[in-house]
Amino acid sequence: MSPPPALLPLVSIVIACRNEEGYVGACLDSVFANDYPQDRLEVLVAEGGSNDGTREILSGYAATHPAIVLLDNPTGSTPAALNLAIRQASGSIIIRMDAHVLYPKDYVLRLVEALQESGADNVGGVLQTVPADDTPAARAIAIGLSHPFGVGNSRFRTGVRERREVDTVPFGCYRREIFDRIGWFDEELIRNQDDEFNFRLIRRGGRVLLLPDVLCRYFARRSLRQVARMYYQYGYFKPLVARKVGRVMTVRQLIPALLIVSLLGSAALSPWLLPAGLLFLLIAGTYAAVVLGCSVRAARTAGIRCGIALAGVFPTLHFSYGVGFLRGIYHHFLARTASRSGEMRLSR
Repeated sequence: MSPPPALLPLVSIVIACRNEEGYVGACLDSVFANDYPQDRLEVLVAEGGSNDGTREILSGYAATHPAIVLLDNPTGSTPAALNLAIRQASGSIIIRMDAHVLYPKDYVLRLVEALQESGADNVGGVLQTVPADDTPAARAIAIGLSHPFGVGNSRFRTGVRERREVDTVPFGCYRREIFDRIGWFDEELIRNQDDEFNFRLIRRGGRVLLLPDVLCRYFARRSLRQVARMYYQYGYFKPLVARKVGRVMTVRQLIPALLIVSLLGSAALSPWLLPAGLLFLLIAGTYAAVVLGCSVRAARTAGIRCGIALAGVFPTLHFSYGVGFLRGIYHHFLARTASRSGEMRLSR
């Protein structure tokens, strides 16, 4: 049984938003349809200079919903938007939300209750990835983003059977005091700021809890080009996260880059070394067989056209991420080291 409304904490929902005219209205409708008492909610939306109709939509909602606080985020970046909103938040509990997502009516209450009952420092639910439209490509992208072969052991994407502690959750529910204790989202991380923040939280003794039966509907990107861009950015910023925290956080982050390096390395050596050529065929053949097997299995339930599209989704996810990761290693480690060495030589 839920506590009386007067005893429920004030919750500040923070949303970073830019160019979301197709989604932000439905997102806010789902937020205000929540059964959490409306007088115990405030919604801070940091708008990042959209060039579509997002700003007009937000202004309309702000005019009719007193709980909405519309903020200007001139940088346009997600971590800057989140920090801006959190600094102005009044609630003792902060819930990060995304404008690309729909939330069930018990979402806020379930997260708040879990945070208070469990003693965890951050709780979150599972992403139920849905297609942006009904095309085979969009449906295949949604399948790929929630498939273990596509995203590895990313539990908040693939789901769990029971509550468990994890390395990160997508849209966390935090006590406000956490930010005073360990700091803000790192504004250098255009992507992966949640991962770094949660790693910092766990390293300082905090707990991150994933709830299996709290679901929100995340709309996947519509095209392979959009997916490739997003996953390239995810990969690119992972080495920067690793540099900041002093280690690679999970093994799954390394696998796409290792796949690319092993393919390129074995292919380059194959003219001179027969085992290298055989290794290339083994790696490429195994990868192609797994992609084909997963795609055929999906085609049985989602249709042949969706299965064919899925055969392009998996390589897009893996190779975009892997290329981004390798380029990130160069920029965030090798180029940075060379730049520092040059500065030292000049200073002598």
